[in-house]
Amino acid sequence: MENFTYQNPTKLIFGQGQVQEQLADQLGALGKNVMVVYGGGSIKKNGLYDEVMGILNDNGFTVHELAGVEPNPRVDTVRKGIEKARSNQVNALLAVGGGSVIDAVKAMAAGVKYDGDVWDLVTKKAKPEAALPFGTILTLAATGSEMNSGSVITNWETHEKYGWGSPLVFPAFSILDPGNTLSVPKDQTIYGVVDMMTHVLEQYFHPQDNTPLQERMCEAVLRTVIDEAPGLVNNLEDLQKRETVLYSGTIALNGTLQMGTRGDWASHNIEHAVSAVYDIPHAGGLAILFPQWMRHHKKLGQKKLVQLAERVWGITPAGKSDAELAEEGIQRLEEFWQNLGAPARLADYDIDDSRLEDMADKAMINGPFGNFNKLEKDDVLAILRASL
Repeated sequence: MENFTYQNPTKLIFGQGQVQEQLADQLGALGKNVMVVYGGGSIKKNGLYDEVMGILNDNGFTVHELAGVEPNPRVDTVRKGIEKARSNQVNALLAVGGGSVIDAVKAMAAGVKYDGDVWDLVTKKAKPEAALPFGTILTLAATGSEMNSGSVITNWETHEKYGWGSPLVFPAFSILDPGNTLSVPKDQTIYGVVDMMTHVLEQYFHPQDNTPLQERMCEAVLRTVIDEAPGLVNNLEDLQKRETVLYSGTIALNGTLQMGTRGDWASHNIEHAVSAVYDIPHAGGLAILFPQWMRHHKKLGQKKLVQLAERVWGITPAGKSDAELAEEGIQRLEEFWQNLGAPARLADYDIDDSRLEDMADKAMINGPFGNFNKLEKDDVLAILRASL
């Protein structure tokens, strides 16, 4: 494994009733003039909005609001948030929602303190030097953004979508009450499961040697989600399964699994290019693309694919070649996601081959990518074609 330093400054507050018990103290330590940011209004339907506003009003906070963060958060919305935070001299932010809301708030937090356009930070033309403090109340088990410093923002005008990050945009605190995920609909629950599983798989496929513990931890998270997800999808009000899946999503991308390794992340880069052009659900794209990335690397990554097939899917190796084991493991992953209700092909989103070159060019904007194995444009086009 590689040498590493690990530090995660986010205070994770997990459990039922923790919004009521902890929000005022945790947010008050950051500031009393706050902007609450949320998405399309689901928190108003499930009662969380009223709960949060009641707590803030009862505890003397000055509250401003920004609603309407998109599922693939747009830089225009981030700019609106920056302008509102500046004009109201806000000293803290609160993200209430899923990973998209948290990603947008990370960009707002850094953008408020940056003199130029926040898109410079997303495209890495500039580095943040300061950020507003912020906390989160998570409502969707998926991205892990509640306990990491990463963010993904879309520029719909230019059809670009990029991941970026900074140590300055770790949440100061994140409150995870599984009860706040009970109202998440079936499709979003499925997408969340796919998203967290791909985060683990991106870290599982890495080029470092001597990482048995990291690989076993990845396998444990995958196996847990595989065991719990079907029952959750069939009973969305199962609080215990909601709790386990919620915690799994956080562990999947809070840095625990990647200590001493460099995950691949090529599939995410390709998906960002696809959804920058077609605005499809991120996890839906990953459910289609990731198995095809695995097939594209079947020869190079055969040892790891065989290990995944045997340890995670319990496939018996007797009488099978390594190539057969690898393919069976990939098929089991596809079948698992599709049985949950995830899409199988890009055609499920009415995507054909008319813009393959455009998507490949967007994926290649920074040159060859992927840590497990570098992808060139021909590789990207092959994976996209296989996904149609």
